[in-house]
Amino acid sequence: MRRLLLPLLLINALLLAACGESEPEALADAQPIEAGDSCHVCGMLIGEHPGPKGEAFMEKQGEALKFCSTMDLFAFVKQPENETQVSHAYVHDVAAAPWTTPDDKAFVLASEAIYVVGHDQRGAMGHTLASFAEQADAEVFREAHGGKLVGFAEIDVELLGRLGRGELGGNVDQGVGGMPGHD
Repeated sequence: MRRLLLPLLLINALLLAACGESEPEALADAQPIEAGDSCHVCGMLIGEHPGPKGEAFMEKQGEALKFCSTMDLFAFVKQPENETQVSHAYVHDVAAAPWTTPDDKAFVLASEAIYVVGHDQRGAMGHTLASFAEQADAEVFREAHGGKLVGFAEIDVELLGRLGRGELGGNVDQGVGGMPGHD
């Protein structure tokens, strides 16, 4: 009986270990912004506005929710009722194309991007977060357009509110703080 017990325990341990190591689910790929796509938050036509856009995928949903700006994306994603249900999100890498025409081949995971807030560029709804795949590109943008670098974990409802109210800068001479010229 003892000889049989050890092999059974080893087999059981291996089976339990295999159960705990499930293969991670593949993330849905970013979808191109099509003519006529409207923003999930504000309903505006996405392609008619400058600046980086975003997409979010909810758990158990294959369709991308599309947003006219990174500001609208995060306004949706960072709401408590949505935050726990979002599988993943994408943002445009601003370094890959001109501000006015983001490149849909340059979407990066929002959780891995670096952002510049308080810069002097505007998106669909006014101020938006400039998103980058590489920190070096974000720093070059910040040197040219002002602002402050933040990571995904630093973006919360409070920061978004401050951006929306114009409390973060947008003038290179003043840096983060003032909002001259902002409507």
